[in-house]
Amino acid sequence: MKELRIRVLAGVFVVAGVLSWAGARLWNSVGTLPSVPLAAPIVLALIAVVLLATALSLRARLKAQRERQPDAKGVDPMMAARAVVFGQASALVAALVAGMYGGTGVFLLESLDIPARRDQAIYAGFSVVAGIGVIAAALFLERVCKLPDDDEHEGTGAAPTT
Repeated sequence: MKELRIRVLAGVFVVAGVLSWAGARLWNSVGTLPSVPLAAPIVLALIAVVLLATALSLRARLKAQRERQPDAKGVDPMMAARAVVFGQASALVAALVAGMYGGTGVFLLESLDIPARRDQAIYAGFSVVAGIGVIAAALFLERVCKLPDDDEHEGTGAAPTT
């Protein structure tokens, strides 16, 4: 499985932010702006908590397994792979959503004197922070589930091919 690259996530974030900012400007010129829901940062924060809890649980189980503790509960490789896929998908979606709310939030910074728009800018800012939390938790989960490099097992397996 390929590692998730931070450059890809940053690219998704920036492109979504620019498109969202341009869309917000266009939408505002036509009439009203779509609102940023209060639930957006809450849902993103909950996803980050689930990813972090999964990573911490897997890390503890893998550590117990490595140390050969008698009551160690093993980690099914398919479960770890599913967790990594869930983390990668969550990180990509969080980068997209955070970019979208970030672009909208940047647009809303122009009109902070209007209380409703100020609230929307705050929700958008919290959504960006929560999206970054999802990305950080997903990258941590990916790091926890990463298999050791083949270099560490040099000399214990088959002879290297030339």
